[in-house]
Amino acid sequence: MNPQRASIVDSRILVVGGAGFVGSNLVNRLIDDGAQVVHVVDNFLSAEPFNIPDNPKVQVTGLSINEEGLLEKLGTDWDIVFHLATYHGNQSSIANPHEDHENNLRTTLVLADHFSTSSSLQSLVYASAGCTVAEKTYDEALATSEDDSVSLYLDSPYQISKIVGEFYLNYFERSSGLPSVKARFQNVYGPREILGAGKWRGTPATVWRNVVPTFIYRAIKGEKLSLDNEGRNSRDFIYVEDLVDGLIRCATLGEVGGVYNLASGVETTIKKLAEIILEETDSKSELEMLPARDWDRSGRRFGSTEKSAEEMDFLAQTSLRDGIRKTIEWTRLNLEKIEETIAQHENKIT
Repeated sequence: MNPQRASIVDSRILVVGGAGFVGSNLVNRLIDDGAQVVHVVDNFLSAEPFNIPDNPKVQVTGLSINEEGLLEKLGTDWDIVFHLATYHGNQSSIANPHEDHENNLRTTLVLADHFSTSSSLQSLVYASAGCTVAEKTYDEALATSEDDSVSLYLDSPYQISKIVGEFYLNYFERSSGLPSVKARFQNVYGPREILGAGKWRGTPATVWRNVVPTFIYRAIKGEKLSLDNEGRNSRDFIYVEDLVDGLIRCATLGEVGGVYNLASGVETTIKKLAEIILEETDSKSELEMLPARDWDRSGRRFGSTEKSAEEMDFLAQTSLRDGIRKTIEWTRLNLEKIEETIAQHENKIT
């Protein structure tokens, strides 16, 4: 295990994208862990202001980190930066690659450049994506490791921007000593992921943004669950509280310049996921079998947990079924709010 480089207790922490699904869960945890102040920067492109925890230690700037003059105003006197801002998802990036570039890649470049001269920064943790390096296969998958090669032919602008963001951080780490750590997310799910949150992003994926919240909502409502490639695709599902723990370990234990999978290490087919959700919601929803998506070549994938366990003592603790139960409970409690955010796009989704 690497020696501790930073501590959450009494730290000044900047969370870019802190109103989103992962960001809001992270902000809650940082406050609980004793942070002195947590400053959220979020333009609410794929988030809602009500998702930000109401706490006197939390400050909010409702702008993009790209906003002219904002970084100069924020300064460099921060102990830890978490960069979670993103133009959410593969399908939104395909619909508008220019917005993906602006919100995914440019944000990373301006942050890295700005903090490359900071004397106080102990860690900048970057939210990358496991799909950038996953093997493009519909055959039996092998666990994706951190040092697997990167294809020159990725499936979406989102995947491209995420891996190029890693390249930028590698450059600034070598050229100026920027203390960055890359966290490659697998498929995160859990409370505070709000269907329809934020602005319309050119595709129904604005609302039906990830498979877990979509399936849970539709199962509760008795609507059919659509399974691309007849549900044979597989993913690695990690509960958001586990992922947040991994992010904090990246900041406090991760090696400078390092990259770590935040994964459960368990491969689950989409059909199996749907069956678990139907069982746990006691739903009679039907399964609709569809062909594979024409842009998606990552039929089966999951992440290796070996490096994160060895260097940061990180292992996901929540089983998929337990995490689904918790997420269903949260969804039922917040159903009215979720339906309000979905309704703001009702004239555009099908």
